[in-house]
Amino acid sequence: MRHERKLRADGCVLVAGIDEVGRGPLAGPVVAAAVILPEKFRHKTLNDSKKLSAEQREKIYAELTTRENVHWTVCVVEVEEIDRINILRASHEAMRRSVTALATKPDHALIDGLPVRPFPIPHTALVGGDALSFSIAAASVIAKVTRDRIMVEMDQRHPGYAFGQHKGYGTELHLARLKEHGPCPIHRRSFLPVEQAELPFR
Repeated sequence: MRHERKLRADGCVLVAGIDEVGRGPLAGPVVAAAVILPEKFRHKTLNDSKKLSAEQREKIYAELTTRENVHWTVCVVEVEEIDRINILRASHEAMRRSVTALATKPDHALIDGLPVRPFPIPHTALVGGDALSFSIAAASVIAKVTRDRIMVEMDQRHPGYAFGQHKGYGTELHLARLKEHGPCPIHRRSFLPVEQAELPFR
């Protein structure tokens, strides 16, 4: 909580951590979360969601989302919007929506990665922030679990692509299924591997 403590010492009472998940996949939404943790928050295992197992993420997600003193929101930007405005702008829009959806407006935000402009409140960008800030790490876990659950559901709606396994990322398995079946409604048509996989008779 070093970054959060510094901001509070500078007069920022409420500090939100923000992170997004799903910028790289070929299918499915991009998801962002915003989290305000209590001032003296501590956790033994919370870290960048990519460094945690699925079981650890689910456990931490349950802890965070059921604590009364943890305030959080999550925002999903669907494939149609990603294709319309591009993935970078969609990721930034998801982050903006997540922070504005918080019941109480934070004084400052810590964002994983590079600055997001425009942004509705003052913010500090931290490259690798999900490993440097509990607030960003919490947002990372909530966004990741939310998106993974969506992709498991999409596996049921669109069988044959193994979305439950690769979560839409461009794995060898996903590319093989994409080549075999062609894109389905949740594939990002603006991404080159999807565009190239369009079957001529469809």
